[in-house]
Amino acid sequence: MADKSPLDEQALREKLTPEQYRICREHGTERAFTGKYWDLKDAGTYRCACCGEPLFDAGTKFDSGTGWPSFWQPLDPAAVETSTDRTLLMPRTEVHCRHCGSHLGHVFEDGPAPSGLRYCINSAALDFEGKK
Repeated sequence: MADKSPLDEQALREKLTPEQYRICREHGTERAFTGKYWDLKDAGTYRCACCGEPLFDAGTKFDSGTGWPSFWQPLDPAAVETSTDRTLLMPRTEVHCRHCGSHLGHVFEDGPAPSGLRYCINSAALDFEGKK
């Protein structure tokens, strides 16, 4: 991964809920259909809950049926980075905020056109800014 913006972990523990911290900083996952954004259909921008960087436009969000917010592409390809996650039996591609390195979720190759990708992102890793 590229050099990250330094984050004060203590400040993040104070800013984030315990679940947000577990997901973003300890690579956790929220339970399906429990996050606040999995079925949100409003127009706007999804930002990193840790550093505020814009990550996904609501126009690329789709209902994947998985219970997590799913997007077919990031707002800017440079907004996210990926790495190989080997914590389960089969490797998965983990998605991180490029700016701060926070864990967001995973990307899979079973999404809709035009990208064919499904960025499956934890609601707890996101903040939503609606269009005005």
